[in-house]
Amino acid sequence: MHNKTAVISGATKGLGRAIAEIFAQNGFDLCVCARTEADLEAMERDWVQQFPQQKLHVFAADVSKKSEVLEFGAFVRNTFKHLDVLVNNAGVFMPGKISEEPSGTLETQIETNLYSAYHLTRSLLPMMIPQGRGHIFNLCSIASFMAYPNGGSYSISKFALLGFSKVLREEMKPKGLKVTSIMPGAAWSDSWAGVDLPYERLMQATDVAKAIWGCYDMSDAAVVEELILRPQLGDL
Repeated sequence: MHNKTAVISGATKGLGRAIAEIFAQNGFDLCVCARTEADLEAMERDWVQQFPQQKLHVFAADVSKKSEVLEFGAFVRNTFKHLDVLVNNAGVFMPGKISEEPSGTLETQIETNLYSAYHLTRSLLPMMIPQGRGHIFNLCSIASFMAYPNGGSYSISKFALLGFSKVLREEMKPKGLKVTSIMPGAAWSDSWAGVDLPYERLMQATDVAKAIWGCYDMSDAAVVEELILRPQLGDL
């Protein structure tokens, strides 16, 4: 009996790391990517200690570059014979106003937050569709359905990611694959590093990971299409 398998982009820190850990705790082998070799090596060392029974396969990729996303997809296809879960988590947050943000801000966030998920999903669907089952999670945001101050191009990219996720849900529905859009509000991650707020004001990364596991751990008859999570005291 083979272990179940999951692919997570941007998995060395924050939400991605918490998601990776909850799947490993539940017996999954993982393929993950991140930009920084040193972070991946540190994660590998931690895995040997924390999850000695689970295989962790790491790949350095800048997901804003299509060629590197496709290389990661090929790595996954060469590593795993089957794929149960894909988590499109990698993203970048560059606050600003549309009228004031530097030229290139939109392109950077669209490439990282939208195109990476599009290309990685397309690369791995040929593994998943023949199985007739599997689950794809897209890490959207509350910025996917509401405008907020200084959201700028980030919000545009996240609106687009939710659109991608909705279309994918409809396409995969008859094929037995589940698609879930996760829309968290503020949770502690690199994006919020150094913010002067009480620790309990923001959600924990593990809260989002638990929610994702809850969405996964259901019968084949049920799918959570969209899930909104917010700090108890609301948006910042």
